[in-house]
Amino acid sequence: MADKPSRGLVLYGDGLAPAIGPSHSHLHSLASKACCGFLSLPHSPPSETEEERIVREFSLLVDAREAYADTGKENAAGSADIVIPTISERFMGLKAATVTSNSKLSSFVEKLGFTVLPYDQLKEACHDLDQEPTLDAVCSNLLNLLGIQGGKVSATSPFDLIFIHIGAGECAGGIEEEVRASGPEYVNSLVGHIMHLAQPGSEISSRLHLSLVMSYGDISARDSLQYSVLSSKDGWNSDLSRLYHPRQSYTMRGEIPREDVRHHFPMLVAQWQEAVTRRDMAEIFSFEDFKERGGNLVIPADRMLHEIAFKLWKAPKYGA
Repeated sequence: MADKPSRGLVLYGDGLAPAIGPSHSHLHSLASKACCGFLSLPHSPPSETEEERIVREFSLLVDAREAYADTGKENAAGSADIVIPTISERFMGLKAATVTSNSKLSSFVEKLGFTVLPYDQLKEACHDLDQEPTLDAVCSNLLNLLGIQGGKVSATSPFDLIFIHIGAGECAGGIEEEVRASGPEYVNSLVGHIMHLAQPGSEISSRLHLSLVMSYGDISARDSLQYSVLSSKDGWNSDLSRLYHPRQSYTMRGEIPREDVRHHFPMLVAQWQEAVTRRDMAEIFSFEDFKERGGNLVIPADRMLHEIAFKLWKAPKYGA
């Protein structure tokens, strides 16, 4: 645990996991330094649209599934009587922002108390600082918003936590094929620039909690047996198997079993903060390597924010 609160940056590649390849060297480099694992999701509702999936899965990452459900009720009833606690109210004054150009997601996170920062705004801020809006300048501006500038971390900052949503509707004008082609390259470059700024031994590296999350997006046309987090032992039919292999923690919420757990196509997550996060044996940012060598195993997607908030001194410790 750090002796000062950290600042958090989450890069979320929505639906981009299938496109990760050997050329994405910065992603693999991060995995080799980070603690890696999976975030489990519930099954998708029937007839869910792509726009609905985007917002619903993001709501899970910020533990706002109930708020997402309430928003649906509010829209159906045409009423604004439902009160949704803000991110600041839930996490000890946490100041959080989301970078996205997806209008439906922007509307949802604003209701949760996030500040929405469109990509164009980051580029405009670079112009205000007399910088060309290169990726390096954009990354520097992002860190500035977290109170990190000139290799130092200030006592105060505009935000404690920033989510960057990269996927459907982002980076390539919303054309799905182009997004899937350019998205992983964009994420790879972002990770490379941030890791360059947060050199080992620097103040930044010990105060910046970086999370990289990559999901599979819409899996309705995919084989449900692919990319399963279940081991062969989990598939035993023996009546005695439960005595030897009790329910895994990611299938529980407290003492209550989660009945809607999708065991396949989880989100992939790598988390890094020098001298704070553990370093596991994973060397490649891939499902296979995380399953064989990752240190975080599987946690529900709605628990990730609680673990990050703890590093930011905005929540008590979750789990062991």
